[in-house]
Amino acid sequence: MYRFFGSLLTVLFFATSFYKIETSMSETDSLPVIKNIHALKIENSETALSSAEQLYSSLSFEEGNTLNSEVFYKAFMGFQNLKKAGKLAADAHLLSICDFSLSSTKQRLWVIDLNEKKILFNSLVAHGKNTGDEFAQKFSNTESSLQSSLGFYITESTYNGNNGFSLKLLGMDPGYNDAALQRSIVMHGADYVSQDFIKSQHRIGRSWGCPAVPRALAAPIINTIKGRNCLFIYYPDSAYLASSKWLQAEVI
Repeated sequence: MYRFFGSLLTVLFFATSFYKIETSMSETDSLPVIKNIHALKIENSETALSSAEQLYSSLSFEEGNTLNSEVFYKAFMGFQNLKKAGKLAADAHLLSICDFSLSSTKQRLWVIDLNEKKILFNSLVAHGKNTGDEFAQKFSNTESSLQSSLGFYITESTYNGNNGFSLKLLGMDPGYNDAALQRSIVMHGADYVSQDFIKSQHRIGRSWGCPAVPRALAAPIINTIKGRNCLFIYYPDSAYLASSKWLQAEVI
């Protein structure tokens, strides 16, 4: 019996030794490939950031209505990742950004033509009734919450509904805004999104979760961004920023 176990241990020793040598060689052989993958990701990330910086520096913002550079970089990264994933056309060049970290009295919606390096619209935009008063604070992806939803959207088709000319929005962030169509979260015009409302209430009115814009700008903005373009609704929510795959350096 002892002789049997001794023989078995000897076999295991040699078998394990050879396995370790093969594993070691395999890992050593693959190291240059792994390094190249990491280098490529870093290079792609740096290239995207450089492109975003160049675009941002070329934009002419109205005095007092400058889009935060970090918000733009995040929006641009998501835009690029959506294109890589085939969610946007390869020649898509319109990027709309709502910065809901700002007061609702600010013109916190920007529609940007990335090819022309031009701001097409800079407008007031409403958040949901239960998202906050002057400032947005709470967000939801739940039906009847009357709250806005964070994240990246693809603009869809238009229609005429209870709020007039409206634009359907397809949410691209699971758990954060992918219930947008079901909830009827759309872009539309509203009389309560106006300077007159701000003068009387010290904030604009609030929607049921929709990014509502001034009535006079609804048709021009919607007709510009409809048909599978990118809209990003931003708020410095750490959980969202860490989890959205569109904000990662590589998504595919």
